[in-house]
Amino acid sequence: MRISTAQMFQQNSYSIAKGQSETSKTLLQLATGKKINTAGDDPVAAIGIDKLNQQNNLVDQYVKNIDYAKNRLGVTESKIGSTETLIDSMRQQLQKGANGSLSQSERQMIADEMKVSLEELLSIANSKDESGNYLFSGNKTSSVPFAFDNNGDIVYSGDSGVRQSVVASGVTIGANVPGDSIFMNAPNPLGDYGVNYLSSQQGDFVVDSAKIVDQSTYVEDTYSFNFVANGSNVDLQIEDANGNIVKTVANFDPSVPVKFNGIEVEISGTPAAGDSFTMEPQSTVSILDELNSAIALLESPDGANSPQGKSKLAQLLNNIDSGQNQVSTARSIAGNSLKGLESLATNHAEEKIVNGSALSMLEDLDYAAAITEFEKQQLALNAVSSVFAKVGSISLFDYI
Repeated sequence: MRISTAQMFQQNSYSIAKGQSETSKTLLQLATGKKINTAGDDPVAAIGIDKLNQQNNLVDQYVKNIDYAKNRLGVTESKIGSTETLIDSMRQQLQKGANGSLSQSERQMIADEMKVSLEELLSIANSKDESGNYLFSGNKTSSVPFAFDNNGDIVYSGDSGVRQSVVASGVTIGANVPGDSIFMNAPNPLGDYGVNYLSSQQGDFVVDSAKIVDQSTYVEDTYSFNFVANGSNVDLQIEDANGNIVKTVANFDPSVPVKFNGIEVEISGTPAAGDSFTMEPQSTVSILDELNSAIALLESPDGANSPQGKSKLAQLLNNIDSGQNQVSTARSIAGNSLKGLESLATNHAEEKIVNGSALSMLEDLDYAAAITEFEKQQLALNAVSSVFAKVGSISLFDYI
């Protein structure tokens, strides 16, 4: 078989180009340390590498979200811890100020101390993060969450929103605790109604509970409880907001709960004839309002020494205890979220290690094998180039 000069040149050119391509590919592998630099190197392995890289990128984003949530919740948990300390201190101050042996000026000094503590508590409740957003405003991060209104009550201007952070596939964790769930919505220890004791009170009594027990007969209203003389005993008359008598209890016995309009009220102590109190719907209490009311009680002329003051003090202490429990619950929520984030962060770190090992198996280069292959390719390329040079230089005229 005869081989034409053109065919010879074509075959040798192809061999040299192929050798150069293989050598360049090996050089690239040695330079990058990876045996797969393009999908053409190994399409199946390239797909696996791409999926692993995507998963690592997703894990990196989860870790960033975890770090963000941990920072916010860490500050939140610390602030709530300071709140617990302040509330406990103010409760002790209230009990100290309620001592009947104190003078009005001494009670006022304690009340002034409590005012400073309440201002500090409001400052904590209105804390901002490093970006200038309010920590306890829910989703309304630009709104001041707590402030006094025109009536001297503390109002909440945030919402109940919890900002969720995606921290794993299908897993979200709240990165904040809204202020109303910390400072505003403590369960009313009496049940469903709040009590207002009147200054005319002479007897020693307190309302222990006021609950809705029968929704089918329940009538929501503001009720007045009036104790009227009945010889040596007292009767209880209950009126609605319009002054209509809805219940009369002859010879009132504090050991027997009073039931009317689907409501059950328990009263302990000894009411006197002429005593009255009012009751209106109230399912929750605000720790801030209760502490503010405690200050007002100490500043009143008789403090907690009058029959009304003693009844108010008992109710305030119960409400403050409920508020403290609410704050502790909110701190537990933040703490549990932090614990969950720590666990997820550990899982993500382990996942990155597993993915890294899999990536290494797919794409990392065996340098010893690659160098050996490179030497073989260079030797073959040099041999082809040498043969091509010699064959290409042969001329018929050399043999004539």
